[in-house]
Amino acid sequence: MPNIKSAKKRVKIISVKTLRNKALNSALKKKIKKAKTALNISSNESKNFVMEAVSSIDKAASKGVIHKNAAARKKSKLICKLSCLAQK
Repeated sequence: MPNIKSAKKRVKIISVKTLRNKALNSALKKKIKKAKTALNISSNESKNFVMEAVSSIDKAASKGVIHKNAAARKKSKLICKLSCLAQK
């Protein structure tokens, strides 16, 4: 446990940010999983699920929860699967 006042404050701030990041990350994973299952089933609403997942990926990247290149990679995979589904 830190003794310095500023270090104590940092510990509190880090714990709050960690909880927020975990919540955002788990919500992001759930939306990506929903989009992937919709693409595998090839339902009519798969485009909506993919766009919702892409939006949440962008939000997570802007907040620094995931790296911008990781966000671009995840979005690219989802959109590629969606376009392959549309071509069939």
